Amino acid sequence: MSQPLATVLEIAARCRLNIMISGGTGSGKTTLLNSLSHFIDPDERIITIEDAVELQLQQRHVVQLETRAANVEGHGEIDQRQLMRNALRMRPDRIIIGEVRGPEAFDMMQAMNTGHNGSMSTVHSNSARDALDRIENLILMGTNNLPMKAIRTQIVNALDLLIHVERMRDGVRRVTEVKEISGIEGDVVTLGNVFSFVSHGQTSDGKLRGAFESTNFKPSFFPRIEYFGLAEAFMEALTAGAIAVQN
Repeated sequence: MSQPLATVLEIAARCRLNIMISGGTGSGKTTLLNSLSHFIDPDERIITIEDAVELQLQQRHVVQLETRAANVEGHGEIDQRQLMRNALRMRPDRIIIGEVRGPEAFDMMQAMNTGHNGSMSTVHSNSARDALDRIENLILMGTNNLPMKAIRTQIVNALDLLIHVERMRDGVRRVTEVKEISGIEGDVVTLGNVFSFVSHGQTSDGKLRGAFESTNFKPSFFPRIEYFGLAEAFMEALTAGAIAVQN
């Protein structure tokens, strides 16, 4: 990623935006999630939920929950949804799920909607738009009586930022899309572009050339950035990204 993009992501983590990181297998989702976690305030209480502990948070108040498979008799299984419900009773400031892959997505959206700002997770997808479709399908796994409009409204109210990472054909892992969840038009969740990687061909040794382009406008979550006193730094980073494209 470029330096302006790194600054935007750092500010997003510091300002307790709800963030979903999407990408394919081996694209760097967990690595990026680990990196963003370094900008969480050390006094915040964090609950992590994972199938296998991979996150390496450095804060003082971290509770790590791990799923458990059933025994040979088929008993004793503890899944992510059970851990998610128990995490809500532990007075967390933030909840971080290593990867949403089932009906716990429904509980995650509810937690983001009920005061646990700054929560983060990852999801497998091929693009930021595909990530929204996958989250919708995972929520449907958790509840059969919610209309699609209600599910999409919940997603819009819960998520602030979608970050898509990709291992590209030259072998380099890049942040290719950073999208804000801006609202609903009709039955479609609308995404606003914050940063995107635009390829400009390749070098003689096969490496992709490109630029991380920003759109120099205030996203819908900008009042949160102002609340934390980082509005000027945020807009400077967006402007630097836009100027780099023009040059």
